[in-house]
Amino acid sequence: MIRTRLSVMMFLQFFVWGAWYPLVFGYLPELKFTDNQQFMVLACFNVSAIVAMFFSTQFADRNFSAERFLSFSMLVAGLSMLGLAFTKDFWPFFALMLVHCLFFVPTISITNSIAFANVEDPQRDFGLVRLWGTIGWIAASWPFVFILADWAKVPEFGTVPFTGWLGAVLGNGKTGEALVDGTSYTFIAGGAASLALAAFSLMLPHTPPKRAAAGESNLAWLESLKLLRVPFMLVLFIVTFIDATVHQLYFVWTGRYLQSIGIPANWVMPAMSVGQFAEIGTMAVLGFFLKRLGWRWTMTIGILGHAVRFAVFAFWPEPELAVIVNILHGVCYAFFFATVYIFVDEFFPKDARSSAQGLFNLLILGIGPLVGNFIGPRLITYFTQTLPSGEKVVDFSSMFLIPSGTAVVGAILLLLFFHPPKTAGPADGKVAAPAH
Repeated sequence: MIRTRLSVMMFLQFFVWGAWYPLVFGYLPELKFTDNQQFMVLACFNVSAIVAMFFSTQFADRNFSAERFLSFSMLVAGLSMLGLAFTKDFWPFFALMLVHCLFFVPTISITNSIAFANVEDPQRDFGLVRLWGTIGWIAASWPFVFILADWAKVPEFGTVPFTGWLGAVLGNGKTGEALVDGTSYTFIAGGAASLALAAFSLMLPHTPPKRAAAGESNLAWLESLKLLRVPFMLVLFIVTFIDATVHQLYFVWTGRYLQSIGIPANWVMPAMSVGQFAEIGTMAVLGFFLKRLGWRWTMTIGILGHAVRFAVFAFWPEPELAVIVNILHGVCYAFFFATVYIFVDEFFPKDARSSAQGLFNLLILGIGPLVGNFIGPRLITYFTQTLPSGEKVVDFSSMFLIPSGTAVVGAILLLLFFHPPKTAGPADGKVAAPAH
C-alpha cells in the first residue's frame, strides 16, 4: 500500500532528526566549544535550509526522481552522522555536521513532495502520513531514558524488587563526562536510521522530475519568490518567520529549563517528546479542523499555542506542569507548520512545489531557527543572575515572556492581514489575488 510506504519514509526521516537534535544544545557546551563555535555548528542546519532553498530542492525537483535523490542524500547524511559520534574536536565535528545537514535538510522538502504527489487528498491524507514522522521522533527519544541512566547508582538486577530497580534506573541520570559519552550514541542512532532510509527510498513510489516547461524559469525558486507579491502570501511569509524563531527558542532553552526545575537529564528527551505524542493526535485530526476552521484560524491557534506554553513556563515553573504543557507542541506544529505545508501545496504552481516548500523551509528550518540560535544563548546570558553565594541562575520567568509576547504579535498579524481566497488559483497553478 502506497500510504504505508510513505508512512515508513516519514518515520525514518524524523527518527534521524529526533535522535540527535533535542540534546545537541546541551552537548556542545560539554565539549567545551565556545559560544561562537556552538553557533557555527548549530547554524549548519539553518544554512543548509537556505542552500536547499536556492539550489538543492530546485535541483532535485527538475533533474532527478525524488526517491533516488532521497536515497543518495540519506546515504551521505547517514555516514557523516555516524562520524559525529566518534569526534569531539571542533573542526572535524563542524565539517561532519555541515556535510550531514547539507544532504539531510533538502530531504525534508523532498519527502513532503513525495507524499503530496502520491496521496489522493492532501488535506485528508497528508496529516495521517506525516504523523508517522512524529512517531519516529518519539521512537528515537525514549530509549535514551535507559542509555543515559546512571547505572552506577542502580542496584544489580534481582537484588531489589523490580519496582525499586526500575525506579533507580528512571530516577538517576548521567552527569559530567559520562553524560557526554552517552549523548554521543544519539548520532549512532540517527546515522543508522539515515542509512535505513537510504535503502528504503528505492522502494518508494516513483516520483519523476518536473522539467521546466517552455517559457518557464529554470530557477523555480524565482517563481516562488515572485508569489510574495501577493499580499496574503507576504503576510504568511512574515508570520512564518516569527513563528519559526519562537519555535526554535523552545529547543534552545527547554532542556536547560527542565533540568533547572528538577527533571533528571535522562528524562529531558522523553519530557520534551510529550509534545510529539500530542502531535500524533493533532495531526490525525488536522484535516477535520482545516475543513471546519479554515486556514487562518487553524494557523492562529497554532501560534497561540507557543504563547500559552511559554507563559506557563514563566509563571508556573513546576516539573509536572512543565511536562504536561508540552502537549501544546502538537498544536503548535500541526496547526501552523503542517498547515503551511498543505496550504503551499495548494496555492503554489504545480511545477515548482518542491521549491515552494523550500521557500517556507527557508524560514521554518533556516532563517527563523538561525535567529533563534543566535539570540537564545545571548538572552540566557542577559537574564543570568549571580546570587550572593556566587551561584549563577537564569531568570527563566522573565525570559520566557519575550517569545510568549512575540507569538501573540504573530497571531494578531495573521488574524488582521491574512485573507487568502477560498480556493486555489486557476488550472495553470498561478496564485489568485484575494477577493475583496
